[in-house]
Amino acid sequence: MHTREEKVAAFGRLLDIMDKLRKECPWNAAQTIETIRPMTEEEVYELSDTILKGDRQGTAKEIGDLLYHMVFYACIGEEEGAFDIADSLNKVCDKMVFRHPHVFGPEAGKPTTAKEIADTWELVKAKEKDGNKRVMAGIPDAMPAILKALSMQEKARGCGFDWEQKEDVWPKVQEECGEAMEACEENDPKHMEEEFGDLLFAVINASRLYGIDPEAALNGACSKFRRRFSYMEEQVLQSGRKLADLTLAQMDAIWDEGKAKGL
Repeated sequence: MHTREEKVAAFGRLLDIMDKLRKECPWNAAQTIETIRPMTEEEVYELSDTILKGDRQGTAKEIGDLLYHMVFYACIGEEEGAFDIADSLNKVCDKMVFRHPHVFGPEAGKPTTAKEIADTWELVKAKEKDGNKRVMAGIPDAMPAILKALSMQEKARGCGFDWEQKEDVWPKVQEECGEAMEACEENDPKHMEEEFGDLLFAVINASRLYGIDPEAALNGACSKFRRRFSYMEEQVLQSGRKLADLTLAQMDAIWDEGKAKGL
């Protein structure tokens, strides 16, 4: 591992490279905060992918790519006279010091637990200067729906609004499932969409309470479906037929065969 001096030097090197690119690379010079944003979203997903795969070297690379984007934003902000990288770093440092009174404040050294910190997190944030004065205010509308639901539920938990026991969530899931079924019987598209949304929200809440990442869980289910469907498709093609030639029962039989093989 590197020394603190080496880490600071590496960050300084990135700042120097960014300054040079903005001056001497036509593509870099043409970019704006708005044009970089979609690429940053892609980098975040690439980082997430390496974490899910347990690829530590890949994670190191993607962290670097994401840091490059953060420095890029700050460089443009400095050119506009709006802010620079020091402003960004000082803001997050001040925020972390304020939000951790048990480490930096008068309560430092006082025994506490991770649960106690999490349970009061949103209440502490609400007292922050220049912070969001409403708990849900900091959740972007553009955030993917699963992540948005999870973030809302976590923020509510941080204010004490949560199920007392994780098992208490299941009647709610069953209730929402029943309401979705009823909406389908009514055949009202708008009502169906609303009830399916409520059901998905409740299922995500259940996964959160049981410590399961709903995004990872759904990704796993998608990967499993892809493997089994691809097996079924391959078997059909090898027999000289097409999927459209098979009945649902025939496809189910091949599907179950792939499932029995551990796919």
